[in-house]
Amino acid sequence: MIKIKELSKHYGNHEVLKSINLEFTNGKVYGIVGENGVGKTTLFRCIAGLEDYKGEITSSLSPLKNYLGLLLTEPFFFSKITGAEYIRLLCNARNINIKQIENRNVFELPLNQYASTYSTGMKKKLALTAILLQENYYYILDEPFNGVDIQSNIILMEIINKLKELNKIVIISSHIFSTLSDTCDEILLLRKGEQIKTVEKHEFNKLEEEMKTVSIGNKIEKLELK
Repeated sequence: MIKIKELSKHYGNHEVLKSINLEFTNGKVYGIVGENGVGKTTLFRCIAGLEDYKGEITSSLSPLKNYLGLLLTEPFFFSKITGAEYIRLLCNARNINIKQIENRNVFELPLNQYASTYSTGMKKKLALTAILLQENYYYILDEPFNGVDIQSNIILMEIINKLKELNKIVIISSHIFSTLSDTCDEILLLRKGEQIKTVEKHEFNKLEEEMKTVSIGNKIEKLELK
């Protein structure tokens, strides 16, 4: 369980998150949606302990960060570290003795190559592989489907389903609504840093239509396409 109570975050005078109250339970997949800049990544960084904040974040396993696998939109890699070394580094941080990495390389990455030379999608797949092999209990995946090929996205969706089966907590942000509707149990809508609503699976279609209406409005007509 992860519980968030009255979470607020400011950068100077700008309030990025406003009194967020959430509870994530084991064995469920949660989606976070909203336009760019609404605070999704900031929320994730607060949960991961990378940002100061006002409010309270508690979890059934403490400290939360020691049981959390965080996949950032743009993972960081040292310039002279291979894919295999990166995986070992992250596993060592969790006291996991990883063996036969090549046999667990489901994305078929060139693990003996410097990670800094990887494409954007390959970097994301490497970072995901590493946090999975850490054997975490909680997972936050920030835009995991962006920049990744179709075949790998299929694998990723099955990984998410498996994590749910293993009673983990998975929290995902994505601009591709279909990927969330296929994997999530609940979806939270953020707008301008505020928690607008949380909907369950039977309401996903209604939420998608609502988001389209808000985002599109009469913008297509303004283009006066001919």
